[in-house]
Amino acid sequence: MGEVILTMKGIDKSFPGVHALDHVDLEVRKGEVHALMGENGAGKSTLMKVLTGIYKKDSGTITYEGKEVEFHSTREAQDAGVVIVHQELNMLGHLTVAQNIFIGREFKKGIRIDDKKMNEEAKKLFDRMHIDIDPKETMSNLTVGKQQMCEIAKAISHEAKVIIFDEPSAALTEAEIEELFKIIRDLRDQGLGIIYISHRMDEIKVITDRVTVMRDGAYVGTLITKDCTKDDIINMMVGRVIYEDPKTQNMTPEGSPVVLKVDHLNAGKMVQDVSFELHKGEVLGFSGLMGAGRTETMRALFGADPIDSGDIYINGEKVIIRSPQDAVKHGIGYLSEDRKRFGIVVQKSVAENTTMADLDEFSNGPFINKKKEKEVAEKFVKELDTKTPGVDQLVINLSGGNQQKVVIAKWLTKNCDILIFDEPTRGIDVGAKNEIYKLMNQLAAEGKAIIMVSSEMTEILRMSDRIVVMCEGKKTGELDISEATQENIMNMATREIS
Repeated sequence: MGEVILTMKGIDKSFPGVHALDHVDLEVRKGEVHALMGENGAGKSTLMKVLTGIYKKDSGTITYEGKEVEFHSTREAQDAGVVIVHQELNMLGHLTVAQNIFIGREFKKGIRIDDKKMNEEAKKLFDRMHIDIDPKETMSNLTVGKQQMCEIAKAISHEAKVIIFDEPSAALTEAEIEELFKIIRDLRDQGLGIIYISHRMDEIKVITDRVTVMRDGAYVGTLITKDCTKDDIINMMVGRVIYEDPKTQNMTPEGSPVVLKVDHLNAGKMVQDVSFELHKGEVLGFSGLMGAGRTETMRALFGADPIDSGDIYINGEKVIIRSPQDAVKHGIGYLSEDRKRFGIVVQKSVAENTTMADLDEFSNGPFINKKKEKEVAEKFVKELDTKTPGVDQLVINLSGGNQQKVVIAKWLTKNCDILIFDEPTRGIDVGAKNEIYKLMNQLAAEGKAIIMVSSEMTEILRMSDRIVVMCEGKKTGELDISEATQENIMNMATREIS
């Protein structure tokens, strides 16, 4: 490793109600691959957005090539040689490879775009990377792996000195990952500083020189990769104080019947041969890192995405679920992780949202029985302690926690026996979180069967009776809460199954 090229010191960033970065430090040297690790929500992406000018920091300093800097846009960062290669490829499929690489910076001959010159310059970039891609090929004809290589070529074309790779291998095959690593090593040998963000623990040991770990928006520490173990990194990632006491025993009533059985479910790349059972009165937690396939599994189960194969049984009977309407008919309610897109209609009232999933019960021909609708909505506002001036209030005017309660009221109105809570407390404050937890426990005690998908380890350990762990579309483990720890969950969440 060479001299220090980038130092971020004491970086602080807050958003309304969230302290996203709490005096974070990061140092990157020339000729090193530096891993940036942490659980979902640790602040890794926020830190990189501060670095590349997407967010303005509240305090702290960024020193780049010996000078204090602050980039005000990604273009400004790119022009200085700090470039990010995103997990989501930003290529235009109908354009050629060369046109994509130089988009917005086209070579021109007079007023016309000089495609010949762009093809030549793109070829030089690929030669430097030791890969064979035709600059004249249409982007959509390339594999995802080759498209990723084009993203890297685009980054290098900015005369990059620091390249940030954000989950670069998420969509690649093993062979493509090997090719990616070869390119990263070449770039390192050319003296570039590389920041590598990944959840794949095995990759970190193979490709990186140092590891910086973040937790809950704060800097935990930096390790030399060859001198540390996977367990060392995991302990740093999850070693927070758990303020809420975790569950120590399974609270599902003894002999409780299986209400849902999922057998060898397959749905696209992110749901591969997933099987599990859910009991009446149980909270079944689904844990795993970003891209594990948890939400995709729930969407397939709910009929929001098509199922390729597998069987679903409800109360012992095989059912066919091809749409959310089928799922609801069979007593399944789904609280999406994105409540504003899939859970509520923000420009409608609390009452209208509450009855939305069961309109037949409140309709008389083309007319809604407003009196009945209001009575039911008021009943759930009282039961769930929803903070609203009245049931005529538009949902957009409620806080996140109270919006979540309206979504729960909607499925309780429909009287669903199986409830899927996908990231139930995302974006809501601590007080509201505790109210949601209390409500979920109450529903389970009343006999509802609950699946809870959560990226928060404390939430998984506090709420679950059993825990299913997923990694890259596959179930990698299952634990009773009595034997679950942060460490063994994280080990399963980073375990790859061939």
